[in-house]
Amino acid sequence: MTGHITSRNREVVELYGTEGTGKTEILYHLLCRCVLPVATGGLEVDVVFVDTDYSLDMLRLVSILESRLNAAGSSSSADSDEAALRLCLSRLLVVNCSSSSQLVLTLHFLETSLTSRPAFALLLIDSISAFYWLDRCEGGASAIRQEEKLRKCAELLRRLLSDYRITVFATCHAIKKACNGPSSCSVYDRSYLCRPWQRLVTRRLLCLRQETANNMAAAAVGSEEQSRRQVFTVHCTSSCSRTKAYRSSSFCVMDGGVEFI
Repeated sequence: MTGHITSRNREVVELYGTEGTGKTEILYHLLCRCVLPVATGGLEVDVVFVDTDYSLDMLRLVSILESRLNAAGSSSSADSDEAALRLCLSRLLVVNCSSSSQLVLTLHFLETSLTSRPAFALLLIDSISAFYWLDRCEGGASAIRQEEKLRKCAELLRRLLSDYRITVFATCHAIKKACNGPSSCSVYDRSYLCRPWQRLVTRRLLCLRQETANNMAAAAVGSEEQSRRQVFTVHCTSSCSRTKAYRSSSFCVMDGGVEFI
């Protein structure tokens, strides 16, 4: 997944799924991989985290970073551990947005940060759909007004991608729609955001939580610790093949972060 950051710049990846499907945990995984030093398997680059859901858990993030640093054995004392952690966090810029207007302004002025800190390689947005219903309410009956601010965000992101070698990962909440048959009620993988955003996305990751029965069956041959794990699945599609998943991965969320299985 981090290969997008190093070998394929100027990509926009959308993490799409219902609540509790591991989207934010994947962002933590990407963030930690980027800010960790090269000696511990990281990329040692800067990251911007735009938090529109106010869901960024710094204690959780620090816990994952400490776990990765300890696993790599990068230091031998408490002082050096703290110094390594501080250095990792110095590569992170967090911005909170409480409205789509603030998100537009943040992306507009982000160019200043990208210019002053050329080590920035990753932009994380959690989530791009946070103000969807509010914008629809404020836009009234006009679809153009409803989508106006997200269209501006998509245009600003397009300009940033053309001028700077960065990768964008953004989460998007799935919306449950009415369905006629029971087979169609379990999947909500249709994008509902404006067309400019859909055209901007180069890869789409559909995040799902495996059914409890599947998790129990998978854990029947494993340890007690494995039986407590919740298994998530990510289906990856590209912009040229939006309706067909061509690659899938499964992962568990552990104390030390995401573990792919």
